[in-house]
Amino acid sequence: MTTFPAETPQQYGESVAGVDTDALRAAVDAAFDTTVAQLKDLVAIPGIAWPSFDPAPLDASAEAVATLVHAAGIGDVRILRCDKEDGTPGGPAVVARREAAPGKPTILLYAHHDVQPPGDPALWESEPFTAVERNGRLYGRGAADDKAGIMAHVAAYGAVTRVLGDEFGLGVTLFFEGEEEAGSPTFRTFLETHRELLRADVIVVADSSNWKVGVPALTTSLRGLVDGTIELQVLDHAVHSGMFGGPVLDAPTLLSRLIATLHDDDGSVAIAGLVSRDETAVDLTEEEYRADSSVLDGVKLAGTGTIASRLWTKPALSIIGFDAPAVSVASNTLLPCARAKFSLRLAPGQDPAEAMEAVRRHVETHAPFGAKVTFTPGESGNAFQTDTGSAAAGIALWALGEAWGLPAVEMGIGGSIPFISDLTELYPEVQILVTGVEDPDSRAHSANESLHLGDFRNAVLAEALLLARLNSDGLHWQAAD
Repeated sequence: MTTFPAETPQQYGESVAGVDTDALRAAVDAAFDTTVAQLKDLVAIPGIAWPSFDPAPLDASAEAVATLVHAAGIGDVRILRCDKEDGTPGGPAVVARREAAPGKPTILLYAHHDVQPPGDPALWESEPFTAVERNGRLYGRGAADDKAGIMAHVAAYGAVTRVLGDEFGLGVTLFFEGEEEAGSPTFRTFLETHRELLRADVIVVADSSNWKVGVPALTTSLRGLVDGTIELQVLDHAVHSGMFGGPVLDAPTLLSRLIATLHDDDGSVAIAGLVSRDETAVDLTEEEYRADSSVLDGVKLAGTGTIASRLWTKPALSIIGFDAPAVSVASNTLLPCARAKFSLRLAPGQDPAEAMEAVRRHVETHAPFGAKVTFTPGESGNAFQTDTGSAAAGIALWALGEAWGLPAVEMGIGGSIPFISDLTELYPEVQILVTGVEDPDSRAHSANESLHLGDFRNAVLAEALLLARLNSDGLHWQAAD
C-alpha cells in the first residue's frame, strides 16, 4: 500500500506573503505552448557526448540552449568547457548568471543538455530525434532526460520574472552540463575552475523523477555506484572442445559460476561488508513495481524487505556487459578467458572505496576451480541523502504540493548522480534539492522515452513557486511544530 508523508505546514491553496500563486500559474500556462515548442526544437538536436559520436550536434545543442537562456532575460550567458585527463575537450556547458540583490540568496539550477544514444531505431514507435505528442505525452530522446529539466528551469525563470518584475532580486545561476550521459568526466575540474561563478546557497538538480503521474516527489536519497570488470582465465590459448573438453571447464562457464556467487538464493547481494537497510518513508506494491519495470509474469522478484528498500536503501548488483564470442560466430573451442562488467548500486552511508574492495575480495576468494581472476576497478560515486529539515527542502515540498494540489512524496531513487558528492564537497554549506520531470513510464535511456506534459506543466509551476518563495522569504522558512 502506498503511503504518503504529512502535509507541509502551509495548507495548499492558502495565500503566502510575496507569492501570487494564481499569477504564476497564469504566466506558466500562457507560455506553455511556446515552452513545449522550444523543447521539441531541443529534442531535434542529437547532442551525444560519447567519444564515438560526432561532437558537432553537441556544440549545436549548447548554442541552442544558450540562445534560449539569453532570450529568457539573462544577459551573462557563456559556453564553457574543460579538458579531460587525456587533453581532449570536455562537453560544452552553458552557464548563465544573474547576480543577487543585497540580502538575497542565490540559487543554482542544474540540468544537462546531452542525451543518450538512441539505440536500435526499430524499437522506436517514432523517430527518436523528432518530438511527437501522443496521448498527453511527448516522445523523443531527451524529451524527459534531461532537456525537459532545462526547459523547466528556463520557463520557471521566465514566469517568475514576468510576474515579479523589479521585485525579483533572487540571484540565479543556470548550469546546463554537456557530458552527463558520458559520465561527467570533467565535472570536478569544471567546478574547481569555475568555483566562484557557480557558488550558490541552494542548488536544484532537475534530473530525477516524480512518484507517479499526478503525484509529485522530492528525491531525498540516491544510491551510490561502483563498477568494474572481472576477467577470468583458465587456458593459455583456445583449444578444440572435442579433443580437450571434459577435464577442464571453459572460461565463460567458470565466469558464470563466479557471477552466480554474487547473489544469495533469494537474490540478495551476497558480498560481505556492504551497507544494507530496510528503512523507507514510503513503499510501493509488488504490482506497481511489476507494472513500472515490465517484469514478465512468472518471474519471481529478488531480495527481501520492502520493495522500496530494495530499490533505495539496499545494494543492487547487475552484470551489464559480457565479453564472449557472439552465437553467430561461435566455434567449437574451449575459450581461454571471458570478461564481465558489473555495476553495483550502493545504499546511502556506504563508502565507495570500501565497497569496491569488498567486491575485489569476493571475486578473488570465490574464483572457481582455481581459475585466474583479474579484478579491474572502474568508476565510483557517493550516495546522497537530503536534509529534509532544511529551509530549502521545506519550501520545495510546499511548492510541489501547491503546484500539484496534493502533498509531495519524499522518495528515494535507486539510481545514482555521482557528481552531487563533488557539489557537497566543494560547497559544504549549500542546500541541495533533487527534483525532476520524469515518471515511472518515462523510459529514460530506453526506446520511446517520453514526458508527461501535464506533470511537466506542474513542474514548471512548482519551480516558479520555489523561486518566488526564496525571493520573498530567503532561507528563513521554518517548519511549524
